[in-house]
Amino acid sequence: MVDLAALHRNLSLEIETAIHEVIDSTSFINGAVVNKFCANFAKYLGTDTVIGCGNGTDAIQVALMALGLSPGDEVILPSFNYVAAAEVVALLNLKPVFADVDPLTFSVSVEDLKSKISDKTRAVIAVHLFGQCADLESLREVCDSHSLFLIEDAAQSIGASYFFSDGINKKSGTVGHIGTTSFFPSKNLGCMGDGGAIFTNDPDLGERIRKICNHGQGKKYSYEMIGVNSRLDSIQAAVLDVKLKYLDQHIEARRKAADVYDQLLRHEYIQIPYRINNGFHSFNQYTIKLTKGRDKLREFLLAKGIPTMVYYPGPLHLQQAYRHYADKERLPVSEQLPSEVLSLPMHPELDAEQQAFICENLLVGLKQI
Repeated sequence: MVDLAALHRNLSLEIETAIHEVIDSTSFINGAVVNKFCANFAKYLGTDTVIGCGNGTDAIQVALMALGLSPGDEVILPSFNYVAAAEVVALLNLKPVFADVDPLTFSVSVEDLKSKISDKTRAVIAVHLFGQCADLESLREVCDSHSLFLIEDAAQSIGASYFFSDGINKKSGTVGHIGTTSFFPSKNLGCMGDGGAIFTNDPDLGERIRKICNHGQGKKYSYEMIGVNSRLDSIQAAVLDVKLKYLDQHIEARRKAADVYDQLLRHEYIQIPYRINNGFHSFNQYTIKLTKGRDKLREFLLAKGIPTMVYYPGPLHLQQAYRHYADKERLPVSEQLPSEVLSLPMHPELDAEQQAFICENLLVGLKQI
């Protein structure tokens, strides 16, 4: 699905040099390289503050902790999604409220979200799925009108942009009160292990987030609030700082690969990924919808040596751990998509021959279903 070996070969000298510099410095925790990467990443995003942390799930948890929510407060998030956001909401004794998603973008439906707002709602988590932003202008308007916090989970959309109606362009993760990301190796900006980051333009929130990530300390052994131990490893920061220089180049390669898929996958049973008009897609995943035969097609492709993935095989509101929060609620789009979506190999090193092989076999498989 992602050719990390090829990516790392192309950057091997720079990455190895950066890693050895950390080893020689022996500054393995919160070293200068972490500060350097966070400053460079903040400049790339156009945001004031970036704070590294242990992983993307920690990033969402710390963001929620920084907002000072109380047990029982409600947080609205999409049901068609990875579990991380719902998981930390529940762990903090907050109540996850599941909203349906848009059938084209797969991100949270603003109209359904509005219907879920109650007098206990305090925050919204917008997950930018597969590489492009949710409807951020509408989301921010709704959140501002109801005095709600907006957290952006940009783990799959780093490098994407959103264009506001007034002409202002913002990077994914910089529109809400807090943005979060994961540096899981398969992300557009991925490290060689676990890592994450939190970003904000609010200096007070930034200070709280920094303290929470460091056991609640303002200064050593002075604990001002309940915190956690969540740090971005210096070696991972060194790797990320190298990769950050090539992020836009790698995203452009992904976009070109997506254009090739679009041309080769013209079929009545296939819906290619939708692109919003007011945004820039970074294609962390290339996810199609199939109106028939998805599972049989996966088996056919696997027999040809072609990997595929289903993101995600079941909506969160129907999962055993979370269904008691949903009270038998129906979210029709979130319930339908798991039987239709299929993600194809997507990475900067995809070449024309590989894509032709994938698409030819996919179309042959559809004929045989």
